[in-house]
Amino acid sequence: MKTEKEKVVIITGAASGIGLATARRFASLNSRIVLVDMNEEKLKTAREDVLSAGASDALTEVCNVSNEIEVSSTMKKTMDTFKRIDVVVNNAGLMIFKPLVEHSADDWKKILSVDLMGAFFFIRESFRHMKNGGAIVNVSSIHAVETTPLVCSYAAAKAALLSLTRSAAIEGKEKGIRVNAVLPGAIDTPMLWENPNVKSGLEVISQTDVGKAEDIASAIAYLASEAAEFIQGIGLRVDGGRLSKL
Repeated sequence: MKTEKEKVVIITGAASGIGLATARRFASLNSRIVLVDMNEEKLKTAREDVLSAGASDALTEVCNVSNEIEVSSTMKKTMDTFKRIDVVVNNAGLMIFKPLVEHSADDWKKILSVDLMGAFFFIRESFRHMKNGGAIVNVSSIHAVETTPLVCSYAAAKAALLSLTRSAAIEGKEKGIRVNAVLPGAIDTPMLWENPNVKSGLEVISQTDVGKAEDIASAIAYLASEAAEFIQGIGLRVDGGRLSKL
């Protein structure tokens, strides 16, 4: 069994929010971290952050997850650098706030290309490079289960990501690769507080229902660990019980 220090962990959307919290969590386990994001400046800061948090090494990759060539290049760079990939966390995501009737085809393509296809590209490349014992964790959302107005494309993409998780888990089992998802609820990140539904009061959120990015990071780290070796194809809700009472 590999020690955590030997693990190579790729995290998309790693420069801030849940992605950065997840990188810090794996760093505390002395893992080698590959930070993937579009923001090069934030990636530099994130790398210093995870090294300070205990990562045994950290690589930054500027990558548009919706571009399969860039995803393939990121995976190749990781293999060339670390010779292995043990964990992939598909966290990168976009959200558009518009009434359904105002959504354009380009809006849908933009959301689906990042929130769904980006995860697919990394899963496909993981299946090509990961060895037995690898783990993939997709960051979906409770919007995949129960949603609010103005986010139809985001909710649909996150629901599709759960379906992709199940399909990938079935095919991954033969390869010894586990694929699971987490469904964050209301998490204290800019995406939550910049939500116009929240700003307008259309969606009322109690402070007791707001979690921390670290809460999601803990769930991701668990699903990627050997402690969860018999868990395959699930969608783990991490929302403080908020969905249960909606």
